[in-house]
Amino acid sequence: QVQLVESGGGLVQAGGSLRLSCACSGRTFSEYAMGWFRQPPGKEREFVATISWNGGTKYYTDSVKGRFTISRDNAKNTVSLQMNSLKPEDTAVYYCAAAATAYTTVVASGYDYWGQGTQVAVSS
Repeated sequence: QVQLVESGGGLVQAGGSLRLSCACSGRTFSEYAMGWFRQPPGKEREFVATISWNGGTKYYTDSVKGRFTISRDNAKNTVSLQMNSLKPEDTAVYYCAAAATAYTTVVASGYDYWGQGTQVAVSS
């Protein structure tokens, strides 16, 4: 069983930065691909970024490329999302997810475990 706990959300002005972290319980963290998804107000959950088991492969949705960076620390069982140059349209609840596969996936249905989410609000 895997439990995921996100932290680092908050309110920030446009152009600012936030760093989200996700702590993962369980001894097999390094066997999971990890991802970040978000759900804007009134919209469906959408893919943001994913990272393979060893950090060697990363994918981002087009709207965050060049602004967001996903990373992981397998020794600490954590995955992070550094978000720079934030825009009001980045406002959403951000979710950390773990996929029981070493390889990345951009599809929500490919993930087996989800955190509770952390709110990010970007003011204009």
